[in-house]
Formats: sequence, structure tokens, C-alpha cells
Amino acid sequence: MQNKEKHIVLDKFYQKKGDKIKCLLCRHYCELHEGQTGVCGVNKNEGGRLVNLVYGHPVALHVDPIEKKPLYHFLPGTTALSIGTVGCNMQCSFCQNWQISQTSIVDKSYHFMPEDLVNLASKHGSKTIAYTYNEPTIFYPYARDTALIARQHGIKNVFVTNGIESEEVVRDMKGIIDAANVDFKAYDEKYYRRALKAPFSVRETLKLMKKTGLWVEVTTLIIPGINDDDAQLKAIAGFIARELGTETPWHLSAFHPDYKMTDRSSTPIQTLEKAFEIARKAGLKFVYTGNVLYGKTTTYCPSCGQAVIERQGYRLTAYRLTDGKCNYCQTLIPGIWN
Repeated sequence: MQNKEKHIVLDKFYQKKGDKIKCLLCRHYCELHEGQTGVCGVNKNEGGRLVNLVYGHPVALHVDPIEKKPLYHFLPGTTALSIGTVGCNMQCSFCQNWQISQTSIVDKSYHFMPEDLVNLASKHGSKTIAYTYNEPTIFYPYARDTALIARQHGIKNVFVTNGIESEEVVRDMKGIIDAANVDFKAYDEKYYRRALKAPFSVRETLKLMKKTGLWVEVTTLIIPGINDDDAQLKAIAGFIARELGTETPWHLSAFHPDYKMTDRSSTPIQTLEKAFEIARKAGLKFVYTGNVLYGKTTTYCPSCGQAVIERQGYRLTAYRLTDGKCNYCQTLIPGIWN
């Protein structure tokens, strides 16, 4: 176990570059002088080594339904011990967790080492630990150590992420992280760079995650006037179908005004319905709408059309799979079921 006061990141996640170091945790690839932190605010050059300032210091720690992530094809009906820290490598004006993501002030009064988190997950009967709430890539050293211990106890691990992990981190996830829900915020590179202050690398991350063997689900928060036009939605749907596979679940989530984006209305139901139809026309087999009262949350067998998983909110009301196969026609439904 690493020193409990200074948590030096493994040297494969940073490089020395003269009098600077280059952080390899995300696609910003920040080059840091002595004493400088990256754009995330929580990875710092101290003495020529990269130190993860939030290691052992979560600010959000809850037991959630796995459906809340949202992950619908990953151990449905189970719970995940969900953790997050301060900091983020994006600056989304609509962030729902901005109180923790848009600050870098670390509250060291909360101290949970990786083995503590695994013990908590076991105590609460959670089959998964979810790294979520803020961007988990920026605390990957902490998540990685936790996940390695969790796996020894039969507990799986998932990332809920904005998708700008570095290639180095995604490749390292193999055999450590089991699944990811990735936010695909828009099919517009300029929007990522201008509004989110981030590189447009989510497509590369998704393809690499799929190649690495992670179970992947995609979420798009549909924001009126930003990414709700037909061209944007068709581009995302086409990318998922073409590059990730038509079996990849796509969650279409309704926007509600929050943080700095209170100048526009919530997403109309009609827009979600339009996006749903675009997704189905693109060939996607598992499309869901959420963040609304009566969303489309039922999983249907793509072969016989029967409802195999029914949900009310985050609660399962019917489960008609056996070993991942439809009880009606025995078709294997893609996902991780046990």
C-alpha cells in the first residue's frame, strides 16, 4: 500500500520532460512544472513526481442501484458502492455535481483507503464499486488500487466517465475495470473545445474501451439548442452502430437547468421521442430514455420482441432472463448478468 500521506502515482502514468512532468491520466496530457497541478486541480508535480491529492479522500460515498449509473445490461437489480472526489477535467456549464466537480479543495477529514471501500461494499452487499459523481479518470490511481482489491473479493468495478481518459489509462483498465458508462455529449469537436474546455477524444476512448473488452453503455444528455438537432443525433447514433455495435445500449437523458446553464428549458418529451426513433433507425437494439417521469426503460429481446427486463424508476419489476438468455426464445442478450 502506498504511503498514506503522499500518494505517488505509478510512474507509467507520468513522464519526466526536462524540468517538467507530463501527466498521462487523461487526454489533456498536462505538462506540469514543480508545484503545479493539472487542469483537474488534483494531480500535482511534487519533487518531479506526480501526486494524486484526492487519494483516500472521497467526498461522495453512497450505495446506489446500478441502474442509476445508468447501466441497464450490467448486473441489473444489484447495488453499487458509488464514490467520487473533488475535481474534474471538464468545465461543463450544466454539471449536476458542480459543487464537487468544479472545486479542487480536498477535505482530508474524510479518509477511506482502498481496503476500507472494499469492506464497505462487502458490508452493504454491493456487487460493484462505481467510480462516479465527478470524473474518475482524475483519481484513477485511487480507483485502480481499490478495484484490484475488490476483484479479489468478487466485486466488480465500473467507471461513469466523460470519456477523455488517456490511451494509457484505458489500456491499463483491462482486467481491472469491468464496465463503463460514457457520456457522449455532442458530435461537435468545437463544442468540446470551446464550451467544455476539453479535447474531443470520446470517440477514440469508446472504440478502445470496446477493443479492450469493457462492457460499454453510452449516455447523451440532450440539451435544447446544443445537441438536439437531427444531424447531431444521427451522427452519434451512426457512430455507436458502426464503431461500437448495434448491441451497445444508448441512454438518452433529459436536460434540466442547473449550475451555469439556467437560460434554457428542460428537454421536451417530443425531443427524446425523436432521438429514440433516430437511434432505432440507425439499427440500435437497446435504446432508453431517462431523467423523465415515464421514460422508455424496458429491455426487449431483439429476436422475439418480448419484454425481458422491466423497470420502474431504478427498480426492477420483472426479470425474464436465464443466464443472460431470453426466457421466451433463448436469444442471448448482450451484457454482464452475473
